Amino acid sequence: MGTAGPGGARVVELRKAHGLTQVALARRSGVSSSLLSKIELGDRMLTPANAAAIARALQISLGELYGEADIAEDQSLLLEDLRTAVRRYDIPDQAPMVDPAQLRVELDQIITLRRQANLAGLLRLLPGLLTRVTTYAHAAASPQGWAMLADVYSDVYWLAARHRWMDLVEVAPLRQGWAAGQQPNPLVAAVAARDRAGTFLNCGDFEGGLTVVDRAVVAAEGALTGQERAFAAGTLHLRGMTLAGWLGNRTEAQRHIHAAWTSAEEFPHDWQVHSQLFGPANTATHVLATEGDLGRPREVVRLAEQLARNDTGLPPTRLVDVYTNTARAQLDLGDRDGTQTSLVKAFTVAPQKAKVHPMSREVLRVLISLHRRSNPQLVQLARQAGLTG
Repeated sequence: MGTAGPGGARVVELRKAHGLTQVALARRSGVSSSLLSKIELGDRMLTPANAAAIARALQISLGELYGEADIAEDQSLLLEDLRTAVRRYDIPDQAPMVDPAQLRVELDQIITLRRQANLAGLLRLLPGLLTRVTTYAHAAASPQGWAMLADVYSDVYWLAARHRWMDLVEVAPLRQGWAAGQQPNPLVAAVAARDRAGTFLNCGDFEGGLTVVDRAVVAAEGALTGQERAFAAGTLHLRGMTLAGWLGNRTEAQRHIHAAWTSAEEFPHDWQVHSQLFGPANTATHVLATEGDLGRPREVVRLAEQLARNDTGLPPTRLVDVYTNTARAQLDLGDRDGTQTSLVKAFTVAPQKAKVHPMSREVLRVLISLHRRSNPQLVQLARQAGLTG
């Protein structure tokens, strides 16, 4: 054990493909030569901020730097079906219109799969569901139909972002915004804007994403009232704090954190609306992640302990992020045993998401490199994540 896993190996591969030395890439990216060397060797994490800087230097997107997640051959066929369904956004199927009540049942299944971080299940169901909802939305031409279509595109974006299918990461939010605008619904539009800002996040354009968020917050607060207003603004501020954290802008991050907590005060428990989750527990998970991005690992551990003491009812798709961010913080603090324990929890609660999550893979590869000797549990995690070494 101790080879550079995909993070460092990917940087080496791309750097050499661009004909650059470590010194040249360091100069272009602003990442120090010593840090870049450690990242390539697998002794330091490739953080989102450093990854974005390297991607800009190589003139590629952040998602392209991380690379697409591997999928099975049979899933590749489903992915092509999904791309076809997205491409035919304005060409409804000729089959009879489906009962909207049945579509609602299928959408509820998608929500459950997303909460469970069941990526394979989502890919299996989304191509057919998108085709059917597209047909229904065009035929019914109703606010309900267009809102349902926007929700499905939100799920397509979420799945694409997990795998870094950058074509769909770019296109799905545009289709989502198009559907939301057919018969305007301010809450649906706010969710679409949040996902569009996610495109900027995945491409490494954090400033652009923050602009999208701020514009959408103004629009939502001007068009909505009560809990819908708080939900729309709050979920946008969650995206804003992530963008600001990855940018390393502490002032901007704190602005979004404060605004998100203010919105969360309207909810005793998290709400699930239009494929989005918002409330006090989900806000806490985003704050925890942002504190890690801002280089405050002790605060991450404190918040993780606080979440563990409270019965927040977080779904697996959020718990895996808590455990992964905690593992990252523990690694920064030199607590290798704690890091390993948190990683095991991440891969246990949501194995499919942990397997493809850049941060969980980064923490794992660095932990493997630092151990310098065989560790059976790390070997098992590496095998589960598809890492070699």
